[in-house]
Amino acid sequence: MKIHEYQAKRIFKTYGGVVPEGKVAFSVDEVREIVKGFDGGKVVLKAQIHSGGRGKAGGVKVVESEHDAKEFAKELFGKRLVTKQTGAEGKEVKRILVERGVDIKKELYLGMVIDRRKAKICIMASKEGGMEIEELALKSPEKIVKEYVDPTYGLFEYIPLRLANKLELDKKYLRRFGEIVKIMYRIFVEKDCSLMEINPLAITWDDRLLALDLKMNFDDNALFRHNDILELRDFNEENEMEVEASRFNVNYIKLNGNVGCMVNGAGLAMATMDMIKNVGGEPANFLDVGGSANSEAVANAFRIISHDQNVKSILINIFGGIVRGDKIAQGILDATKMFELKIPVVIRLQGTNAEEGKKILEKSELSFFVADNLKDAAEKAVFLAKGGKK
Repeated sequence: MKIHEYQAKRIFKTYGGVVPEGKVAFSVDEVREIVKGFDGGKVVLKAQIHSGGRGKAGGVKVVESEHDAKEFAKELFGKRLVTKQTGAEGKEVKRILVERGVDIKKELYLGMVIDRRKAKICIMASKEGGMEIEELALKSPEKIVKEYVDPTYGLFEYIPLRLANKLELDKKYLRRFGEIVKIMYRIFVEKDCSLMEINPLAITWDDRLLALDLKMNFDDNALFRHNDILELRDFNEENEMEVEASRFNVNYIKLNGNVGCMVNGAGLAMATMDMIKNVGGEPANFLDVGGSANSEAVANAFRIISHDQNVKSILINIFGGIVRGDKIAQGILDATKMFELKIPVVIRLQGTNAEEGKKILEKSELSFFVADNLKDAAEKAVFLAKGGKK
């Protein structure tokens, strides 16, 4: 789960972190009132959307007057910002963070992610603050320094110091830099973050260290114990059908292809998408209906997939383990009767009672294409998505 920059900064402040003075505005008038309260000086207006690269997309501006702030806010509210992360459709700006400007001497990058291979938290830092970390990693990976923390033992005192030394920080910044790393680590662990980054971490001319931009993502599987984080969720920033799917405990992510996928199990779903790509097609989504694959789950999945107008065929790939294949087949039939479906459907069943399930589907009055294996199913689905006929 993602949250907005201003929300991340509020959390950071409660742990003792320092950020520029600022408030979030939901209207042009609110922007004007906040700027007026700063009594002059530079002011930074920042569009609040769940995406990086806002500055390049025209979503960030430094102004020096109430009039300029008002005019930029008029232009920004309601605008759809298009970045590398939003896709061509962009995201509409509905809130603006208004902050007092600061005089920057130097910009750093500081971030934390989970390294699943090492089963540790990776702390990344760079002298090249302000750049997108993905771009920096691609062009100049040697400029990113790393330290690893075993959560079993926690953050040792030497780790922030070693990071600071790698960044060649002046000694007068070591204590405050170490405090920031410790604050980030506490938040990361206590709030079950999956990603956290300060970019840039600014050193000002009066020798303060400020988090100028702050990003936090959280592990969806741990949200049940963080009601305070759940309250920060902005549904306007999420794909409508992904939100709908979450209400039915269906794991769905929209992609850009035309072959809809309905699979039970995340690993099998990934393999299904890979096979679609291998036979020349493009998956339209990741969709895991879970282990039960009952008629209700399948009906909800059908509704979600068919809502995507790009979908031209649907591939159902179900492995019957605990749930028997004949029960799965009956669930599919019940679901299609509940939901009128005009898109061609290819079904591949394997596992317990798979043959009985195939017979049920083949004897039904509904038009299914039953496949013998995953490659056969993918080829059929791609063929149908391209306009092929039986």
